[in-house]
Amino acid sequence: MVKNKFIKIYEDMAEQIRDQIEAGSMLPSEKELAIIYSTSRETIRKALKILSDSGYIHKVQGKGSIVLEAANFEFPASGIISFKELSKKTGQQTKTVVKELKKIRPTKDLIKKMKLGKEDAMWKIFRVREIEGEKITLDKDFLAEKYVPWLTKEICQDSIHEYLDRELGLTISFVIREILIEVPTEEDRGQLDLEDFHSIVVVKNYNYLKDASLFQYTESRHRPDKFRFVNFVRSK
Repeated sequence: MVKNKFIKIYEDMAEQIRDQIEAGSMLPSEKELAIIYSTSRETIRKALKILSDSGYIHKVQGKGSIVLEAANFEFPASGIISFKELSKKTGQQTKTVVKELKKIRPTKDLIKKMKLGKEDAMWKIFRVREIEGEKITLDKDFLAEKYVPWLTKEICQDSIHEYLDRELGLTISFVIREILIEVPTEEDRGQLDLEDFHSIVVVKNYNYLKDASLFQYTESRHRPDKFRFVNFVRSK
């Protein structure tokens, strides 16, 4: 799947903001950026809009674009980010271990939510995420086979999100997200390094396509000391 040029520019600028540009700095003007990237000012405007909507910059009329504090990007409570993308931001040593990958029949609850038939199949993927050698997140993914006909362990170890986007052309249009605090289950304690922790952060994502079809349900169970959930709200 070929990315639009403004998406590539957005990704490049976002990486520079995370790694090089200090908060409070002004970005070059639209005209200067157009020269730097050998493109039109309209393309630059599209890239800057995504940066603004994502909380990387704040556009001030008559002055330009101010870079916002990078701490806002630790783990967004809104927006979509993969573990692979988060790993790049932190610069820490990370590892994904695929514990389970198989096709199953959906539960009654998922049949209802995802509008599936009783005979429809789903992918069930359980993965443990490690940071600096510590097992800190258990990810449970369920994807409808009618949208995702093929998955491999290698794909799941790398990034399911990238595979869906680049190889299958499945673009997530919107996400309904629920964040809960729960008591760790026996499974949580068996899979994660929870030590003396008596709570766990559970993030449930319902991922929808442009036609409002629910094609993926994800439940991520996080050790509470390793993630800070933040949100960026722009006043209209």
